[in-house]
Amino acid sequence: MDKNKKKQLSHFRRKRRVRKKVSGNLQRPRLTVSRSLKHIYAQIIDDETGKTLAHASSLSPEVNTDVNDGGKIQIAQNVGQLIAQKAKENQIDGVIFDRSGYLYHGRIKALADAARGEGLKF
Repeated sequence: MDKNKKKQLSHFRRKRRVRKKVSGNLQRPRLTVSRSLKHIYAQIIDDETGKTLAHASSLSPEVNTDVNDGGKIQIAQNVGQLIAQKAKENQIDGVIFDRSGYLYHGRIKALADAARGEGLKF
């Protein structure tokens, strides 16, 4: 098994292990984060009905991607602020954070901290 396949399999196992324990409902929906090499995505999901209540990504036109300093981490902070604002519009105060098997570090941490800074409770 090559190195990339093994890394992908390990990520999938971590993601599955986290999802066994984390589930959102209408009172506390699940805030899930996904990232690629270029972009970061966040969505708030009600697992009981299987519906997405709010979403934001670095591809959203509201997110300021013209960042000179900070790079991807600054963009992740902007996405975190945007998802928190959209959650407030939908009367969502608290969420359960699903890091999707990623380490709580770097862009994932920046997004979560920015969402907390906007008043979203984890």
